[in-house]
Amino acid sequence: MSEELSYVIVTPYSIRKSRTGGILARLISRTGLDLVGARMFAPGKELTEKYASLLVTDPEPRHRATQELIRNYVLENFQPGAIRPRVMVLLFKGEDATAKILNAVGHIVNERTSGETIRDTFGDYLTDAEGKVTYFEPAVLVPPDSKTAEAHLRLWAEYSDTEGGLLTDVVQFAPDANVQKTLVLIKPDNFRYPNARPGGVIDVFSRTGLSIIGMKVHRMSVAQAEQFYGPVLEALEERKQEPAGKEARAAIEKAFGFPLNDTVEKSLGQLLGPLSARNAWESILKFMAGSAPSECPADQRDLPGSEKCIALVYQGVDAVRKIREVLGPTDPSKAPPGSIRREFGQSMMVNAAHASDSPENAAREMGIVQINDNGFKQIIDSAFSSK
Repeated sequence: MSEELSYVIVTPYSIRKSRTGGILARLISRTGLDLVGARMFAPGKELTEKYASLLVTDPEPRHRATQELIRNYVLENFQPGAIRPRVMVLLFKGEDATAKILNAVGHIVNERTSGETIRDTFGDYLTDAEGKVTYFEPAVLVPPDSKTAEAHLRLWAEYSDTEGGLLTDVVQFAPDANVQKTLVLIKPDNFRYPNARPGGVIDVFSRTGLSIIGMKVHRMSVAQAEQFYGPVLEALEERKQEPAGKEARAAIEKAFGFPLNDTVEKSLGQLLGPLSARNAWESILKFMAGSAPSECPADQRDLPGSEKCIALVYQGVDAVRKIREVLGPTDPSKAPPGSIRREFGQSMMVNAAHASDSPENAAREMGIVQINDNGFKQIIDSAFSSK
């Protein structure tokens, strides 16, 4: 077995029906592969036609007929019309990646099973009494083999700058609508091992009715983490001062056996509060980037960290409020039932996801994680550069 880079394209229909989370959950948990990249696309006519031209390759009549259905589906559903379709391209890496993805996705055939595969659950293949296909929705598109995967990925990489990235002008809204963009990070606690949690978190966010217009797999550097969570340090310094003073006073009184007054307690808080805040802040940064600033050599501060996130940009009316309501408060124990942090969070830090608290902070945070940076193309170029 050899390590491969392969892909899954989530179709415009699956995205519109908010099936992205369920599909991603199946892909990660069923294949055990590493999700290494992702990018949103609004394909133009040229990319659509070039991709469609590569889809029919199988000489076996039954499989070729399915590939022809997929080719026609792409030509009909990917090209811009009154509405510009959005597609999501996911990059997976691992041993025999293409075969594992095929196994999880399944084939579109008339003989249905009970939801074992992604296409059983999310796709449709309906025929009339004569066996003619009357309705076809593949849910996702995948390559049949590793050689084909390479050809397809090289094509998508070629157009990834011009037709991929942050799709700010694709979804249409009423002229007077309060349209906002907000950033979500699916945090590293969801990626400790291959499981359905990342997709489950996205599935809950889909309840907002908002549109995903940007996506990337991101490994936050220590420098990015410091910038991203800079405002948190300021808040912690203020919040930690009083409890630090009280805890220090109690500890000293117990150790030395004599009482301290309130003035001493306040002084202890002023001294120890910033130290306690800094310690808590460094723990957050280590959780997000894999290394705390105090542990990170200067020449490694700007390198991608060891921890993985999924960065998503949602767009829609009152997007910031809607996302934060579904996310729930920072403390999972105080989050309402059905919220992401109640269902997936463990602690104040290990709480499943981050969401921007204002449109202004969303813009700031998107800049820090470089949401429109084309790491997608870099991954593909690197994987196939020696061939």
